[in-house]
Order: sequence, then C-alpha cells, then structure tokens
Amino acid sequence: MLKYAQLLVHFLLMLLSQSQNPKCRANNGVDPVDWAILYKAPGQTRGKIIVSTNAGAWVEGNGDLTRREQQSFGGTLEHVIGDHAQIKFLAYNNVPPGMPNVETKSNSKGVIIVQTTQNTDAASWIVHTVPGFPAAKTGYSWPVAENANGHLLICLTISESQMNAIVNGTLKRGTTLYRYIEFVSDGTFCLAASLLRAEPLVHYNDIPETETVGMQYFKKLSDGQFPTVPPYLSRQSIKTAGQPAVTVNVYSKSASSRYGK
Repeated sequence: MLKYAQLLVHFLLMLLSQSQNPKCRANNGVDPVDWAILYKAPGQTRGKIIVSTNAGAWVEGNGDLTRREQQSFGGTLEHVIGDHAQIKFLAYNNVPPGMPNVETKSNSKGVIIVQTTQNTDAASWIVHTVPGFPAAKTGYSWPVAENANGHLLICLTISESQMNAIVNGTLKRGTTLYRYIEFVSDGTFCLAASLLRAEPLVHYNDIPETETVGMQYFKKLSDGQFPTVPPYLSRQSIKTAGQPAVTVNVYSKSASSRYGK
C-alpha cells in the first residue's frame, strides 16, 4: 500500500511539474514539446498543427482556440493568462489587449515566457498573428472576431540564454508578419521576417532583471530603448531546448533595406 501511495505521489508531482513550466505543448495542451506550429485557416476554430514529436504530419487541432483547455497554445499560455509566482513573461502586440486606438508602425505579436525557479533554465517564445491576444493575467480570451481570419502561431521551447539573441535579431528592430516557414534537410528550422522601422509595442513585462543579467538587448527592449540603425540585413541563430536541439535562423532586414532606400 505504501509503495502504491509513493508511486501515486510521484505521478502527481510529475504532472504538476509538467503543468508549471513555460514549455510549448503538444496537441493535447499538456505534454511538453520542443516546438509547435498551428495554422488556422479563415473560418476555422481549430486549424492544423504540427509538433516536434510528430514532425512528419499536420493533424487536426485537438481543441477549439476559443477555449484554453485541450489545445496546444492554450496550454503554453496557461500562466500568461493566469498567475504563477515562478512564471514571468514579456508580451508585445501592435494591437494590445484592452488598449484601443494605440498607434504603432510595428506589426509584431508575441510572448517570451520564462520560469524563474532557482536552478531552472526553461523558457519559450511564441510568435503569432492574432491582434489583442493574449491578455495578461485576465483569463483566456480568444478574440472571436478573428475566427473569420487566417492565423499562424509558432512556439519554440528555448533556454533563457537564447532570449538576448531573439531580441537582438528580431524584436529591437520591430518585426512584421512572418513570411515563410521552411524545414531544411539538416533539421534547421528557418523563420524569415521583413521589418518595419517601428519597434514592437511591449504591453506587459514582469520578467525580473535577475533573469536577464548580461542580456543588454533584452534590457534595452524592456526599457523601451530602440536605437536607430542604418539599413542592413541580419541573421541571428538560436536553438530549441530539446535533444537534439533544432537550430532556428531568424532572418531580418531594416525597413530602409526593404524598400531600397
């Protein structure tokens, strides 16, 4: 009986550990995965999803995006739309939730989520195309009006050390919509982005500075410091946290480069 109770406690602790980290989630919204991509066509509420544990096939989304439960991105965002003492995040969106009539040239939308538990290195980066989503710590609220539109959501499980490269390569220059996704033969996962002059509009950030020591670009982002840069092309590489890790190349260019100025 004691052995059974010990196994039960171990199982419950394992489930608790899985649910209290910022990693990307599988189609069921529970199991951690290295990466997940969901495309929702216009008029759909679930869309198609592909995840690292089943990279060979797109499958039907497990649950409606209008509900948090039983779907991949609802699981990943559990502690963004709710409250957790050891999960912190930075959210940016050119149409920030609950802030009407905000003017910005940026078109970028995403969330960087980190776990602040001591001796734990866990984080994720979500990039997406959904305006006004997600709202920070106010419950899950998918904008129903967006069901009529097509949307793309990408989640990468990363280590915290990758956050600075993300900001340097993408956020500090103000990303626009991701143009394409490509899997190449060596397992590298490529994101291509064209940029506008405007910087991303950060509408929520509670990541403590103790988690970003030495990350100069992340600090500039969180402090709202966006230096003017000359026209140029840029590529930053990060890696997912899984084994084997997947290299993610983030291609960027300035607005001036884009328009040949």
